[in-house]
Amino acid sequence: MKKTFASDNYSGVHPKILEKIIEVNTGHVAAYGYDEITREAIDEFKKYFGNDIEVYFVINGTGANVLSLEGMKRKVSAVICPESAHILQDETGAPSKITGMQLLSVPSTDGKLDLKLAKKWLSFKDTFHKPNADIISISQATESGTIYSLEEIKEISEFAKANDMYLHMDGARLANAAVSLGCSFKEMTGDLGVDVLSFGGTKNGLMYGEAIVFFNKSLAQDFKWIRKQNLQLLSKMRFLSAQFIPYLKDNIWYECAKNANDIAKYLEQQLKNIGVEITNEVLGNTVFATLPNEIIEPLQEFCHFYIWNVEKKEIRLVTSFDSNKEDVDTFICKLLELKNR
Repeated sequence: MKKTFASDNYSGVHPKILEKIIEVNTGHVAAYGYDEITREAIDEFKKYFGNDIEVYFVINGTGANVLSLEGMKRKVSAVICPESAHILQDETGAPSKITGMQLLSVPSTDGKLDLKLAKKWLSFKDTFHKPNADIISISQATESGTIYSLEEIKEISEFAKANDMYLHMDGARLANAAVSLGCSFKEMTGDLGVDVLSFGGTKNGLMYGEAIVFFNKSLAQDFKWIRKQNLQLLSKMRFLSAQFIPYLKDNIWYECAKNANDIAKYLEQQLKNIGVEITNEVLGNTVFATLPNEIIEPLQEFCHFYIWNVEKKEIRLVTSFDSNKEDVDTFICKLLELKNR
C-alpha cells in the first residue's frame, strides 16, 4: 500500500495548505511573527474562539504541549494527567525536563481522566513534602481514541477551579473531536473553562506547526520570552502561520477531520464484516482491533501500523485526511488473504 494506517502524522499536506505557503512566498516581510500574514491567522482564530484570547504559533506538538504547561507553571507546580497521556508516554520526558514539573499519573482504562482517582493527588495539596498539583492536562481526543463529552470537560474544569488549578487541553486531534461531537471549538474549550489549549493542525492536513491558545490571558504574560527561550520561535513565521488561514477560513479543518472520521467508521465496519474484533468505540479517526500474531507481522509489512498492546494482540489503525475507501478495501483484501492462507 502507498498509504498506511500507522498515524495521521504519516500523511501529506492538504493541497490548499501548500498553495497558501507558496502564495506567501513573495518578497520580504517582518520576521518572528511581526507580519501581516501572522496577524491575519490570529484574526481567524479570534473568529472561532472570541477576541479575548492570545494566540502563539509553535513548530510542533511537543512544543505546544510543553510550553503550554510552562506558561501555566507556578513556582512549585505539578501536573495531573491520565497515565496514557501523550505528555507522559510519548514526549520522551520533555515536559518534565523543560518545565521541571512532575507529572502525576492517574490510572485510566479509556484514556480519560478519572476525577475520583485524581483526587488522591490533592489529599496533601500544599504539603511541602509532596508535589503540589496546580495543573490538570487532558487530551481531546485521547490516546485511546475516546472523546470527552462537553459535560465531562465541564466537570473536570469545575473540579480544577474548585481546587485552584489550571486546565490544559492537548488538542492534537481537536478537529476530529469537534466533528464527532458536532460542536464548535470554543464550545468544548474556552466556554467550559479551559485555560490553555494546544491546537493541533499537523495531524489534520498541515505541513507542520501548532498553535497555543490562551483563554486565561494572564498566563500568556511572559510567553513571548518563554517561546524564544525554549527554541520554538520560528524566524520565518509567515510560512507556519499562513497555513492556519485557509485551514480555518475555508473550513479545511472540518473537511479533513470529517473524512478521517468517516473512513475510520468505514474501516471499522469492514473489519467487523470479516470477523475482526474491534476493541474501542470508534468516535474519531482511530480504530483498535485484535488480530492473531501470525497475521500481524506480514500485514504490517504490507501496510504499516502500530501494535498497541502486545499481550492482547491489539493493534491501532489511524485514518487521515487523505485516506479513502479504496485504501480500506485494499487493506481488507490483504487481511483476508492472510487469514485464509
